[in-house]
Amino acid sequence: MPHFVWSKSFSTRGNMAVRAFTRLPFSVTERCNLIHTRASKTELVITQPDDWHLHLRDGDLLAAVAPHSAQHFKRAIIMPNLRPPVTTTAAAVAYRHSILKALPPSSSFDPLMTLYLTDSTSPDEIKLAKKSEVVHAVKLYPAGATTNSQDGVTDLFKKCLPVLEEMASQNIPLLVHGEVTDPELKVVMEHITTADAVRFVESCKEGSVAATVTPQHLILNRNAIFQGGLQPHNYCLPVLKRETHRQAIVTAVTSGSRKFFLGTDSAPHERRKKESTCGCAGIYSAPIALSLYAKVFEEAGALDKLETFTSFNGPDFYGLPRNSSKVKLTKNPLKVPDAFSFSFGDIVPMFAGQTLEWQPALV
Repeated sequence: MPHFVWSKSFSTRGNMAVRAFTRLPFSVTERCNLIHTRASKTELVITQPDDWHLHLRDGDLLAAVAPHSAQHFKRAIIMPNLRPPVTTTAAAVAYRHSILKALPPSSSFDPLMTLYLTDSTSPDEIKLAKKSEVVHAVKLYPAGATTNSQDGVTDLFKKCLPVLEEMASQNIPLLVHGEVTDPELKVVMEHITTADAVRFVESCKEGSVAATVTPQHLILNRNAIFQGGLQPHNYCLPVLKRETHRQAIVTAVTSGSRKFFLGTDSAPHERRKKESTCGCAGIYSAPIALSLYAKVFEEAGALDKLETFTSFNGPDFYGLPRNSSKVKLTKNPLKVPDAFSFSFGDIVPMFAGQTLEWQPALV
């Protein structure tokens, strides 16, 4: 369970509660209970989280962004949609080696690799993936659905059924970019965005279907793309949805359900490729993701359920051990940089230039 430290200060709602004491005949016990409920937490220690949906790219971008994820997350499921895509176990092993080289020498970050499912993926490749012990899932991109998905599947059941059967046999999850599924597999619905997706996941048997949820789909609705003019750094796929869908996802995630877990879908692009006539889809959240998730859970009055979402549900679903290391979140203003600058250009993060309230640090 998370460990809380309570402050004597009050949130806005807490001040409303104090003012209410002058209007209503609360008993002493009732007053103490209300103060305890409304008091703002200043420190929260949780099991170190993992990121179950992460884009690290390759080349200069990989070297730039990998340390950001490794700073707070212990493990991450690495997306395989490179150019060319990671379609074989050998390629996944090589990509993992590149990621490890990009990390600081003292880092213990563990990249969990995935294969990019194609029409020609074979059951034998799935067997190799399982034996490798570094490939933990297979990603389904419908052809043309998102960044670098041109090599994706054109007909899942006609062309990939033997592979799906082998995955079920090997207990390798299928990560779905979209909202279709096969009931014999462990399936992760990636970055869900709608109330319909929430209802689907909630209707499935626990342990068979789960979903990752991004910070952007918990915090932003589609208005964020257009407020004050077109906002390219808030453009992602799946695209942001209406407020009613955002609220449904927040309710599901903060309920304590074991079917939802952290997956940032952090997707870095150089500023010039975002701010162009045909801008790239993707929001870069890795450096501030834990601060954003804490914001969501605090506003929902569910900080006691944050650890379950960030640190327990993902490894439990994948059949991996929970981390033993800890992260401390402290209530302290955190100014988000306007951009992260590298030799090849700038990467603009989510919430650029704004101030967040929770600062994470390893303990």
